[in-house]
Amino acid sequence: MDSFKALLIEEQDGQVVSAITQMDESRLDAGEVTIRVAYSSVNYKDALAATGAGKIIRRFPCVGGIDLSGVVIKSADPRFKVGDPVIATSFDIGVAHHGGYAEIARVPADWVVPLPAGLSLYEAMALGTAGFTAALAIVRMEENRLTPAKGSVIVTGATGGVGSLAVDMLAKIGYHVVALTGKESEAGYLRSLGAAEVLVRQSIDLSKIRPLDKGRWAGAVDNLGGDILAWIASTMEQGGTIASIGLAASMKLNTTVAPFILRGVSLLGIDSGYIREPYRRDVWQRLASDLRPPHLESMSRKIAFEELPATFTEYVAGRAKGRVVVELAGG
Repeated sequence: MDSFKALLIEEQDGQVVSAITQMDESRLDAGEVTIRVAYSSVNYKDALAATGAGKIIRRFPCVGGIDLSGVVIKSADPRFKVGDPVIATSFDIGVAHHGGYAEIARVPADWVVPLPAGLSLYEAMALGTAGFTAALAIVRMEENRLTPAKGSVIVTGATGGVGSLAVDMLAKIGYHVVALTGKESEAGYLRSLGAAEVLVRQSIDLSKIRPLDKGRWAGAVDNLGGDILAWIASTMEQGGTIASIGLAASMKLNTTVAPFILRGVSLLGIDSGYIREPYRRDVWQRLASDLRPPHLESMSRKIAFEELPATFTEYVAGRAKGRVVVELAGG
């Protein structure tokens, strides 16, 4: 292939702009593995990067897309051979290294994971960084001895990509899941994923967060940060575990030490971006087995590459639901 399509993000006159353009392999970044991209996905981070709504891109120009799946077409690393189906997510992909919104990608071998048996290239991107993050949160909470028998788990931002997948996975493995959302109209959708209860965010008075409130949650997966995370901390049960994975509401946290020293609450930071082995392959194996979301197909939709720029608006405006998979070459 002499040239290929890519969504290139650039800075022009101090403004971030992005557009689908033609590139060739000579413009790709260094790396041992070259991949014909079958699919990518859309994450909130991708939308912020491509529109300039958030300071995500660390160098210009940069091909967007923090996720990709595809087939190896060149490899200078013995771990990967031509024809191998693979996944590459996170690290600097799509923010400081040309990413998955291109028909061809080249990345360092340490960023590449073999496609686990039981997952298709499409399903890998229906999961993507969102699925990997949700699964990593569950794995880390399990390491902290959270089990279904200990009580309810609340998931915030539950209609988003990470939230939907977390609800689906947790319900599958036996947890009583409470889905917290600002979209009351989506209660039916969340129950269809396995949520036992749906809590509307507007019903919580965040102006009166007590240092310690009535304990309600054995576990929490928080996508929002800010006052919601402070409220969650105050309402955790004894020995509860919080997985902090996002900052969609705010990156600030105004709370007290009371939940942590009087109730033994654990606050786990979930770094899906740079966590390395053995977690990365192990989490993907879990996603292909016991943590495989049973409703992955129904919560995902596929778009053509040309539809990608218009999709970013949904994410920035907070109208996105579930997962969006971008078809590059298919497979």
